[in-house]
Amino acid sequence: MSDLLSGDGFLRIGQIVGQREVTAAQAEANRARGKGLKTPRPAIPALIPISASKLWMDVKNGAFPAPVKLGQKTTAWRVRDIREYIELKAGMVEKG
Repeated sequence: MSDLLSGDGFLRIGQIVGQREVTAAQAEANRARGKGLKTPRPAIPALIPISASKLWMDVKNGAFPAPVKLGQKTTAWRVRDIREYIELKAGMVEKG
């Protein structure tokens, strides 16, 4: 399992569903257009292969662990909750 899931702590949505890389050239082009991500960032592989909108829909339906508000604009998930979710889903796949 990923190093992100070792120990305790919190994960942000980009760490769960992944994020695409934005190169310096892409960021520069985005700044010139005034659209898109304006700072370079590395790619983060997804821990769970779903979209952010699917994750939020599953949170709303109770199928995915609820997040924790860490601040006014900061939402995260407990590592242990994500680890348990992945283990539960893996067990369901193994049982077929």
